[in-house]
Amino acid sequence: MAALMIQGCGSDVGKSVLTAGLCRLFTDRGLTVRPFKPQNMSNNAAVTADGGEIGRAQALQALACRVAPSVHMNPVLLKPQSDTGAQVVVRGRSVGTLRAGRYQARKGELLETVLESYRTLAAESDLVVVEGAGSPAEINLRAGDIANMGFARAAGVPVVLVGDIDRGHVIAALVGAHAVLEAGDAAMVRGFLINKFRGDPALFDDGRAEIARRTDWRDYGMVPWLAAARSLPAEDAVVLDAARSRTTGKVRIVVPMLPRIANFDDFDALRAEAAVDFAFVPPGTALPGDADLVIIPGTKATLADLAFLRAQGWDVDIAAHVRRRGRVLGVCGGYQMLGRVVRDPAGVEGAPGEAAGLGLLDVETVLEADKVVRPAVGRLVGGGAPFEGYEIHVGRTSGPALARPFLIREDGGDCGAVSADGQVAGGYVHGLFDRGEARAALLGQLGAVSEAVDQAARIDAALNAVASLLERHLDILGLTALAGLRAQ
Repeated sequence: MAALMIQGCGSDVGKSVLTAGLCRLFTDRGLTVRPFKPQNMSNNAAVTADGGEIGRAQALQALACRVAPSVHMNPVLLKPQSDTGAQVVVRGRSVGTLRAGRYQARKGELLETVLESYRTLAAESDLVVVEGAGSPAEINLRAGDIANMGFARAAGVPVVLVGDIDRGHVIAALVGAHAVLEAGDAAMVRGFLINKFRGDPALFDDGRAEIARRTDWRDYGMVPWLAAARSLPAEDAVVLDAARSRTTGKVRIVVPMLPRIANFDDFDALRAEAAVDFAFVPPGTALPGDADLVIIPGTKATLADLAFLRAQGWDVDIAAHVRRRGRVLGVCGGYQMLGRVVRDPAGVEGAPGEAAGLGLLDVETVLEADKVVRPAVGRLVGGGAPFEGYEIHVGRTSGPALARPFLIREDGGDCGAVSADGQVAGGYVHGLFDRGEARAALLGQLGAVSEAVDQAARIDAALNAVASLLERHLDILGLTALAGLRAQ
């Protein structure tokens, strides 16, 4: 079976984008391609057609392959709920919450599950492009590994290691990885590539030669800074730290950066709008008084992030914003926070407890272990603009405000709520801004004129641009041979 694994010298070195680009490149050459990531850690999740959860990056990579996402593409997903614990999702279904130490001790038990999913994809494709997680050089985590070398050796998949030159010390990162890897693991690495280069590539010719000399790994090329990647959904919240407001917009939309923010790519389409001045507001910063819309985002830990929101004084800022006739929108966990109370009697997200909500919607929420994971299609109330999104949440919301729905869903699922004065709204649907018509309608309520471009079209164009650059700057013939394919 033909396969290639992209591992990296660390997190956020560009593995997900490179994997997506290679998926599109080989798909456009007429191959049947499938993406695969054995283990992922992210609160940015996507929903499969059968109601399973996988990492957002694997859903993007499926799109690059022009196929529907499958739970086999990411058989193990870890969704952090605290600094030391995460919900464990296996083949799309939550199997409980484990502290980090306990998961490390038990992760090897999932290797056969991972291999079965890999074999399923391999059987239906010409090529599987595999993405690693973090770095294989984190040898303290090697025992029982299923994400990097543990998988590569068990499945016999050759590895290309990615170094990020933008963060510096790329020679040390690659050569250092070679130095610390156990001999059997190092033998799985057949080459390297450099990512995120800016400037004249000839200036790093000697550096690439030195890496090859010291590691005996093949040089598969150097990828320039991929500007098109900005239009692709990110998976790691670290990118939010670099997010900056646009200064030429007509309406101002802000989102407080909660510690366990989830599915933050909900707002990518807004950030791309010329008519929108968008910003993620970091902790320690007040929500701006001139905002037109405050969006409280989804979260993996509603009660903990509600307490954090109050500790930051953002509840006071939101109350003042509403008094100034500003609008508020809550998405998923943010919707739950807008109500009168949030209860977690069974300790679904942590210790059992409850807390008063922001009191801006006449609803209340009880968190329950039975997770809702499903696609969502329908129309907005008032104008009827169509939307397509999905739900991923625990909890059931009830109360008088549900009589004023925010959405009309084809499947009759939760339709959200709107306050009596129309200033505050909330609902469980992620991806609400992706359809051009829906985004135009929502921005029109703020007095902004939208470009009304479907986010899917932007993403598809970006994937094509990334694939084109990879074709020009990587040794594609060499990667083809390494994967076990005949030249394409």
